[in-house]
This record gives sequence, structure tokens and C-alpha cells, in this order.
Amino acid sequence: MPKNRLNNDKKSSSVCSSLVDKYRTSIYSLICGLLILIIILYFSIQEDYIEHKKVYSYVNSLNELDNKKTLTEVSYDEDIVKIVPKELIWSEYIIRHGDSLSSIFKKKSLTAKNVIEFTSDNLSSPLLQIHPGQKIQFGFSSDGSLKKLKYIKSNKESYIYARLNGEKGASFFARKIDSSPKKITIYRDSIIKDSLFVSGKKSGLPNNIIMELSNIFSWDIDFALDVREGDKFSVLYEGLHLSEKKIAGSKILAAEFVNQGKSYKAVRYLDSSGEVNYFTPEGHNICKSFLRAPLNFTRISSNFNLRRMHPIHKKIMAHRGVDYVAPLGTPVFASGDGSVIASSYNKANGNYIFIRHGGGITTKYLHLHKRKVKKGMRVTQRQIIGILGSTGYSTGPHLHYEFLVNGSHKNPRNVTLPHSDPVKKNELDRFYRITKPLMAKLERHQKVSKLAFLSTQ
Repeated sequence: MPKNRLNNDKKSSSVCSSLVDKYRTSIYSLICGLLILIIILYFSIQEDYIEHKKVYSYVNSLNELDNKKTLTEVSYDEDIVKIVPKELIWSEYIIRHGDSLSSIFKKKSLTAKNVIEFTSDNLSSPLLQIHPGQKIQFGFSSDGSLKKLKYIKSNKESYIYARLNGEKGASFFARKIDSSPKKITIYRDSIIKDSLFVSGKKSGLPNNIIMELSNIFSWDIDFALDVREGDKFSVLYEGLHLSEKKIAGSKILAAEFVNQGKSYKAVRYLDSSGEVNYFTPEGHNICKSFLRAPLNFTRISSNFNLRRMHPIHKKIMAHRGVDYVAPLGTPVFASGDGSVIASSYNKANGNYIFIRHGGGITTKYLHLHKRKVKKGMRVTQRQIIGILGSTGYSTGPHLHYEFLVNGSHKNPRNVTLPHSDPVKKNELDRFYRITKPLMAKLERHQKVSKLAFLSTQ
């Protein structure tokens, strides 16, 4: 290759390199500027799209209202119309005694013309029936004109009034908002590691559902003494969706509790007469005629023992009942329906109550602080008959409870308790038709929960 050509190529390459070096910063700035411009254009298009959707939704709402022009029910979380402008200044007024719509509007610097707008045609009915304690919320635009009004009649019922196009002088239309809680079915289960209450809370059960669960199975399980680590429960219950985040427990629909390897199942049934009870899937009543323990206690200080050393007399004496320890003032319940055959006081028993039930059964309640029933009165199961105390021969606050069958003392903790009536024969078909789907749903949830648990092992 000729030398002059080689030299020319080198010179050209050198010139290009110097030009790139000279304008490198400018080139980078240009590229960055283009990228920024593309990003700005992208977000601008997105904003226009979102605004377009809002306007489209607004127009649809207007069309819908134009077609109906009457009060219609909607769900509690559905808004009525997208008002323009979006930002409103809200003011709330709580209705007082002597208030009228006119006086309330006047307090909010609104005119008689505004009152007429709300007391004509189909709008007038709800607002003409205002009562103390109810609320009216006013939505004003920045120029002080009324754009929106919400009348809160109750927790379950309210009305929203809004101008159709947000302009002054435009007509108001209204919708009724149904704020009734929505019913939902919820499933929870847990393996107990500490107590029913703690495990229930960890699984997400509301307090009232935990208490109902213990009440349902308290006929067979002593939750203060019988529950063991490894016991488990599963619950299908009805929840009430009160707001976006708040859900309240309503009632247990079906449940299973496994205690020391033994399974207990219960399903809720509302019979044709309107009476509610819990039954086994076969139709046997979960409830017994008697409570296993007639109070909410913390521990047992002395069990049924025919050869117990008496703590005060210091000699062997038969202890023909169970001593339940609980805080002073704890309510004591009648363990079953019956008649009070004794309500008195003596030196040994302190304040005491004896109740005669059907089937030759008598229950006795000793050392009460206070008696709430008198001799001859009829009592029902779970009725408060007295207050726990430490009267008579007692070393501390407790209830001495005895259970007698035909005059013979039985251990209240393990005596076989008679069942309440099962589902009536003429109700059995209806019972199975209603309860079988609930038990099947509980079992489906249990299987899914078990598979999920195994997959994490």
C-alpha cells in the first residue's frame, strides 16, 4: 500500500477520534434528553387515559341516573356520581331536637331555593322524616355552591344527593345506600399449643366465636382441665362484613373439636318453629340437660374423694363434690332447669342453694357469698343463682358443687349427663337437607387446610 494513502487513512481516523472526543458530552446529553422526553410523553399519555376513564365513568353514571330518575338501592360501598370538580369541602351537621330542613340549611348559609330543590318530587320523602341524632353531610365546591349532600338515616340506611353535572342550577338526583352488613362464610382451624383462647386468637377467630365454640362443646369437654397440647379445632362461621377492613363474627355454622384424640362435631340448625340448637351430624342434641361445671373457674382445689383429709378438721372425711376455685364475686349458674328446694345459711355450708331437677337429680351449691334465688323459685339452665364466696367452713373463695342421682352422690366431673331432645322425627329430612351441605363444606376446608399444612413440612 502506498505510504501517502496510509498516511491519509491515519489522518482521517485521527480526525474522527478527535471529533468524537470533542462532542462526546453533547452526544450523551442528547441521548439522555431523548430518553427523558420519551418517559414524560409516556406518563402524560397514561394520565390522559386515566382521566378519560374517569370522565367515561362519570358520563355512564349520568346516563344511568337519567334513565331511572328514581331512588334505587345500591351496595354500601358504591358511590353515586363522580362530581366535577373532584375536591369538595365537607361539613357535617348532627340533627337536634326542633331542627327542620329549612333551619339546618339556613345554618349552613343555604337559601330557601336550596330547600325547595330537596323537597320536590321523589327527593322529598327521606329528608322530610329527619330525627335527632341523624346526620347530614354537605359537600360544597370552592365557590360555596352545594354539589353533594349525604343524609345518614341510620347505620344501615343513608341517601346521597348529587348534581348531575356539577353545575349550579342543575337538577339533583338521589340514591339510597344499603349499608347492611354483608354475610360471609369464614373457616378457621388450629392445633392448640397453649389454650383454646390463645390458639383461637392466633388463628384469627373473634372473641365471641371463641366463647361460642367453648360453650357448644362445654357439655363434653372441661376447657379448664381437659384441653391438651395437640388438641385441634376447625370452625365454619358466619361473619358480618361491616366495612372495608372490619369483619365481625356472627354465629358458628359447623365445628369440630378433637380432644385427646376424641372427635366432637356440631352443626347449627334452625328448626321450622324458629328454635336454634346445635346437634351432631346424626341429629343428636349437643346440649345436655346439665352443665358440666356451673361457673367459669380457674382451677379445682379439691376433687370428688370419699377419703379426703379435711383441710380444717384435719381428719379423713368424705368429700362428695368438687371444689371450683375462682375470683370472689364470680357468678354461679344453675346447672340445669329445676326448682329451688333450699336457699339458706348454716355454719358449715355458709350460704347454700339446693336445686331439684327431673329424673331424680339434685344439685347443691355451697359457700356462696350471696344468694340470688329463694326457696320455691323455678330456675333455668345458666341462670345466675348466686355469687361465689367463702362462707361457712371454707379456707378461701370457691364453690363446693355436688351432684346427686336418687340421693346418691356422683362425681360431677365424669357423671353421665342426660341428653336434651334430639331432632324431631318429622324434622329429620329438613335437618339433613340443611346441615349436610354445612358439614360437607367444613370437611372440604379441613382437607384443603391439611394439604396446605403437609406441603409446608
